[in-house]
Amino acid sequence: MDITVARTFLEVVRSGSFVGAAANLNVTQTAVAARIRALESELERPLFVRNKAGARLTSAGAQFQRFAATMVQVWERARYAVALPPGRESVVTLGAELALGAPFLSHWLLWMRRECPELAVRVEIASEADLMDQVQNGALDIAVLYAAPRRPGVVCELLFAEQLVKVRTTPITHELGAEDYAHVEWGEDFAMSYGAAFPDSPNAVLSSNYGPLALDYILAVGGSGYFRRSIVAPYLEEV
Repeated sequence: MDITVARTFLEVVRSGSFVGAAANLNVTQTAVAARIRALESELERPLFVRNKAGARLTSAGAQFQRFAATMVQVWERARYAVALPPGRESVVTLGAELALGAPFLSHWLLWMRRECPELAVRVEIASEADLMDQVQNGALDIAVLYAAPRRPGVVCELLFAEQLVKVRTTPITHELGAEDYAHVEWGEDFAMSYGAAFPDSPNAVLSSNYGPLALDYILAVGGSGYFRRSIVAPYLEEV
């Protein structure tokens, strides 16, 4: 199957319409429709239901979405590996969750440049589910996650233990309310532990999957939250 068709399919999914996909791909709506028709003919299944509101996936389209994404990812990796930069012998692809981007990835990239100058490096930031899918289908060599779920054919190793600590910017004598808590989505294990420890806790006013953003927020306006000890260490005071 032409990789362009897979890209077109994914763009229709992202934009929610053939018109939007055509604009984003800089082609005509007729071209987009022709590619999708060809794909549906090849798969012998309708992939989209079109109406005035746009285009939504059929059950077959939803099933095909993951495979289309995998095809594009593997193609990008193959293209990058074949067209290596001068002086490089191979390429290593690494993925990580957003919250692990700093400083872990920065330090790792500097180490790779110093210790493995013969390698080119491709880094991708994505969600846990996307990273695990890409490792399983071969689009990524390594993925770094907080808590990697078990997958067939995927080897998981502990790199280091990271401690999450609850911190607050306001004095202990000041009672904190729900509006003062910044919730960071640290993964399923943390969510289960937090829910068990605080079953009656109301939903946080601020919730984010990016720890540094939540930390900047409470440093600016005050509040509390759970953060990596290594990141908040410079801000900690003895109590």
